Amino acid sequence: MPTVENVTAALALVIDPEIRRPITEIGMVRSVEVSDDGVATVGIDLTTAGCPMKGRITEDVDTAARGVAGITDVRIELGVMSEEQRLGLRSKLRGGKPEPVIPFTQPGNMTRVYAIASGKGGVGKSTVTANLAAAMAADGLKVGVLDADIFGFSIPGMLGVEGQPTRLDDMLLPPIAQEVKTVSIGMFVPDGQPVVWRGPMLHRALEQFLADVFWGDLDVLLLDLPPGTGDIAISVAQLLPHAELVVVTTPQSAAAGVAERAGSIATQTSQSVVGVIENMSWLEQPDGSRLNLFGEGGGQRVADRLSTTLGTQVPLLGQIPLDVVAREGGDNGVPVVIGQPDSPAAQALRAIARGLASRSRGLAGRSLGVTPVGGHGRA
Repeated sequence: MPTVENVTAALALVIDPEIRRPITEIGMVRSVEVSDDGVATVGIDLTTAGCPMKGRITEDVDTAARGVAGITDVRIELGVMSEEQRLGLRSKLRGGKPEPVIPFTQPGNMTRVYAIASGKGGVGKSTVTANLAAAMAADGLKVGVLDADIFGFSIPGMLGVEGQPTRLDDMLLPPIAQEVKTVSIGMFVPDGQPVVWRGPMLHRALEQFLADVFWGDLDVLLLDLPPGTGDIAISVAQLLPHAELVVVTTPQSAAAGVAERAGSIATQTSQSVVGVIENMSWLEQPDGSRLNLFGEGGGQRVADRLSTTLGTQVPLLGQIPLDVVAREGGDNGVPVVIGQPDSPAAQALRAIARGLASRSRGLAGRSLGVTPVGGHGRA
């Protein structure tokens, strides 16, 4: 005969599609009963009454329970978490802290944070960000993207994100597309409506996206910064002091000069520059030759000049050719690294993503778990 323990063990394999944790672990399983004739009655408390994943959770619970030997039927009784339950869940998701904190600045956090920057618009920074995120996620990493380009947000469309984050009182559960958790101001404003904010509002929005969103245990967080060295770039340095900059440019001399200034902000913010990505490097012709529409060498020049300015080696991480399928992927919400993985642009982007993902994490500002036990000092 099946037992309550058998069914509960099966339910432990059901993962909440938003929180990405077992439903038994986050308190969603209210009750489990098994009758003598093998009927399992499962009580499920959803996080919110309008939970957008209700159908999927119900289906997954039904499938898991029916998979237990001896279960003849499954009845699911849906409810909603009480205020006390939600408070406990929020505290659990915040690591036991009742108030919002920025998880990426907490001791022991090992998430790599890359801020993707550019000196000017139109160099394909957002396309690069979306594809790097999708490529890393496809390689098995847990990835998040924060669309910090408040005025020119485009990440949701490029990743194919649909809907808004789910609200758990004062916590937001980010939507997931291409296995990437994503948050953008574009999820909260009607189509065509501009965001007209000044510096303090921009800072507060970024702070809320970092602290109020449940990002979970990420391997990598990518921030798609707005062009230039304005308020958001400064706020990122303040809120995420260990974030590392990746500068995107094109081969064009004018774009390279502006990109250099975007990277040089690190001299004032004490951030490090991981490297430079050159986008739109060339257009491959039918005969195999390359047409350099925007000139040559801009990415390497930016890398060399930043190396001199910052006093540390700043490499050219890669060159991405112009590719029609990359543009189409951005328009369709399917990044080229997923939709056309064998294309030249996709191959270049995947190589850059793997290089960034394999970098060792820095130890600056991190607790090593070493406690001094005393000793002999020197006079």
